[in-house]
Amino acid sequence: MLAVDNKVYYTLRVASAMCFIGHGAFGIITKQIWCNYFAVFGIGHDLAYQLMPVLGSVDILLGITLLVYPTRAALLWLVFWGIITASLRPLSGEPFAEFIERAGNFGAPLTLLLLCGFGKKNIKEWFARVNPDIKADEKTLATATMCLRVVVFLLLAGHGWLNLLEKKGIMGQYTSLGFANPAKVAFVVGVFEIVSACLILIKPLRSILIVLLIWKVGTELFYPHWEVFEWIERGGSYGTILALLLILPQSSRTTSDLSLNKHVPAV
Repeated sequence: MLAVDNKVYYTLRVASAMCFIGHGAFGIITKQIWCNYFAVFGIGHDLAYQLMPVLGSVDILLGITLLVYPTRAALLWLVFWGIITASLRPLSGEPFAEFIERAGNFGAPLTLLLLCGFGKKNIKEWFARVNPDIKADEKTLATATMCLRVVVFLLLAGHGWLNLLEKKGIMGQYTSLGFANPAKVAFVVGVFEIVSACLILIKPLRSILIVLLIWKVGTELFYPHWEVFEWIERGGSYGTILALLLILPQSSRTTSDLSLNKHVPAV
């Protein structure tokens, strides 16, 4: 059994909490576009505005729970809830890229759940506090690493795709930053992010991850409205990039150890 670096545990824990606290804040604010997502279930405009603060409060409560008393049950719910809320975007008529661009929302709690272990757990263990001193076998560590690679690939490819589609909000960001030709900027950024996504999926290099981490943390600050809440909600994006950066050395050591063991004769 291998000890998972506490920094990986805390990174994914804080990233998951940020995502749902930021998302919940938009429910409290009653973000207008949420009406489109309620409409998928046949919920009208007036009722949607009444439900937004309720759902937002639940999101914030669960996010705080992860910071104070993290449990497998809370992580599992956040995985499902993150998938559901991300799915509502294409279901309401938005591009499918909007779903995969939010892979960090459910990818961060999913990876942490994988590391904590959830197979053959009784009810008491599902609601017991998850401690940072996680012990993971080689297979679990490899699975968690691959999960992070796929998640980072999806969120980068999704955002790059939205750039190529010239999403209105993204174009507004480039215009507000003073770019004379936002369409050209969107194309360059889109190609850069999609190529980077493919590199992470094929061979994640630490140098590339460091650049992408700085890129995501910086670019997520440029939303034209509610900048702080948008930045917090995107915690799953740069949280998973940082977690992959931290977990790679452990995964590499595990692979090296396994290779050496194959060549060491039994005594």
